[in-house]
Amino acid sequence: MHTDPLWMKLLLTTHVTAGFTAFFLAPVALATAKGGRQHRRWGRFYLWSMGVVTSTALPMALFRPVLFLALLSVVASYLAFSGYRVLKLKALANGGSAQLIDWLAASVAFAASALLAALGWFRPAAIQHMQIVAIAVGVLGMRGTATDLYHFVNKPTEKMFWWYSHLAKFIGSYIAAWTAFSVVTLSHIFRHAGIILWLWPAAIGVPAIVLTTAYYKRKFASRMAAPVRDLSVGTSFPNPTD
Repeated sequence: MHTDPLWMKLLLTTHVTAGFTAFFLAPVALATAKGGRQHRRWGRFYLWSMGVVTSTALPMALFRPVLFLALLSVVASYLAFSGYRVLKLKALANGGSAQLIDWLAASVAFAASALLAALGWFRPAAIQHMQIVAIAVGVLGMRGTATDLYHFVNKPTEKMFWWYSHLAKFIGSYIAAWTAFSVVTLSHIFRHAGIILWLWPAAIGVPAIVLTTAYYKRKFASRMAAPVRDLSVGTSFPNPTD
């Protein structure tokens, strides 16, 4: 009977604990006032939890080996990391520059996404025959990271780009986390669900990203379009980040 080594058991315990912590923290961060102290606090805790989830998932996936989950963990970690880093890159719209760490992270995530898509197309057995999912995740990952790299050079024209990117990437990392949990854990309960276990988190999360982004775009547009009265009477310009 196969028995995992002690380090594997310790990693698994840490991984599960951090994963459940992240599952509960994400809705808390989303429910609190955006930009407020509680939102930033719980968002940082979620980021740290996801960092632990990813750093433990990668060696476990390579040990098994489950290459698909190993590459997925790289993509998921980039979503959480870049979703946080974009808050430091607001100045890109005004001629600011990305840092070396941003270039490195995006390049590694692009390479992992490209490998995922290539294996899905040419060697599906190497990624546990998850051909369709691997190609879809790989293509979307390449598109997202390529967009980030493009904006590092060609500055975004949308002033609030960082807001929409932060929102989409953090929810995206949450989708990736639920996808991994669904496949690894829920597959033991719903044994005949098949590819549904891979797709249901995205089926819920992607529309949530689209609808939430559209909501904030309308909100910011209406604030910007509101007439600005004379500042001498104490009225200030509308702030989209309120």
